[in-house]
Amino acid sequence: MTALTDEQLLAQTASRLPHLGGASLAPIEKGGSARRFHRVSAPMEKGGSAVLVHDLGEREENRHYASLAGFLSGQGVPVPGVLATDHDLGLLWLEDLGEIDLWASRNEPWEVRCPLYESALRGIALLHGIPLSASREHDLILQREFDESLYAWEQKYFTDHCLGDLFGIAVQERQALLDHPAMLSMAQGLAERPRRFVHRDFQSQNILIRGGEAVFIDFQGMRPGVAQYDLASLLLDPYVTLTSAEREHLLGFYHGLTGGDGISREEFDRIFWQCAAQRLMQALGAYGNLSLNLGKPHFRTHVAPALTNLRETLTRLHPEDRLEYLEQLLDGLPSNP
Repeated sequence: MTALTDEQLLAQTASRLPHLGGASLAPIEKGGSARRFHRVSAPMEKGGSAVLVHDLGEREENRHYASLAGFLSGQGVPVPGVLATDHDLGLLWLEDLGEIDLWASRNEPWEVRCPLYESALRGIALLHGIPLSASREHDLILQREFDESLYAWEQKYFTDHCLGDLFGIAVQERQALLDHPAMLSMAQGLAERPRRFVHRDFQSQNILIRGGEAVFIDFQGMRPGVAQYDLASLLLDPYVTLTSAEREHLLGFYHGLTGGDGISREEFDRIFWQCAAQRLMQALGAYGNLSLNLGKPHFRTHVAPALTNLRETLTRLHPEDRLEYLEQLLDGLPSNP
């Protein structure tokens, strides 16, 4: 899909949202997404703004953002409103919720951050509580669900782009890790767990804060999976450091909200740490790929905190779930590539 000029984007905006006629356009820098984000602001005498998303057609999942947003909003999940769409041009206008995300509070005292995280967990519990059958009832087009092959793909993504591209680990060692019974067992075990709708990229920069409450963005990768994958994405987010006590409080808060799908807290935590290992491997693979292959070198700065989180996670796995071969590989790596 051809990129539109700023003038063309403003003309398209004025034709669909007349109250934003004569508006100005400012880019919004947004993570590793292939989409381009802009804030469209009307002249001061008119007021009003919107977020314009320009999808260049690089990822099929982006085309379903609007339908997912309408579905989630109807289910009570906190997401931005959709103002207008143009699928042919790959344009989507969203309610402007401002620039403050959960990440922005990372240096605030826990007394400030805790209610924000609890708000995010209340919202994600609503998402996790939607019956999967609703996707058929609403004709949703979802991304590939988390099954054994997708977990295996994430593991290979990690070995290829983190261990291989970033650290130069030999292909034989990387394949030995992928073939290790403990890695295969983790993928199989997670795939056998009950599935819920999951956000898929539930981290601090995808959670906006409006009036002290969390609102979710970048949910186009939503799919059936294990709820703890979302929790691990948030509570072991390499962009923000949480203490063990803070993480424990939030895990207990979510378990109290949901009952943990009827399982004990001990079993709930066991699944959480497996999901944490899986999610952190996926994130490290993404940082390697984005920084070395997709022209976004700043993602390399997140490798060190993600490795720190992964090393801690490996020590927290249940004895029957330990990934000792991965621990040995990580022990031989520098803290930062």
